[in-house]
Amino acid sequence: MGLVTYAPGIQFIKGSLAKPKKIDGHNHGDYLIGTHREAPTTNPNCTRLYIRKATTYERTTAPNSNELWARTRFAAVAAAVKARKEDLMNVNTDKQNFLAQKDDANGKKTFKAYLWSICAAAYDQAHPRS
Repeated sequence: MGLVTYAPGIQFIKGSLAKPKKIDGHNHGDYLIGTHREAPTTNPNCTRLYIRKATTYERTTAPNSNELWARTRFAAVAAAVKARKEDLMNVNTDKQNFLAQKDDANGKKTFKAYLWSICAAAYDQAHPRS
């Protein structure tokens, strides 16, 4: 095991230090990932550095039917939320309904979350999953 020492003034790094770049259809370089253990321990060496191949995070299997359904639903609901947010005919009604339910125990706390819940319920009702 190697001990990682960074430049003076840098105690530790958490996250990616370098990522591969895709040029002309293939990857150049690898991932360089720094970690820092925060759990209590008596070992003073709590910093690690990992190198991962550029293909580490590439998907190896095709999406299954549940994933495809979730992607389709997300795209449709996101488009409905965007359209509803920009619809000036219903914005006042939506804001009044949002404020009425906001302080309820199961109420949505943000306007965007409220719109997502309404549009998701409408999508689920129009497209029942068998």
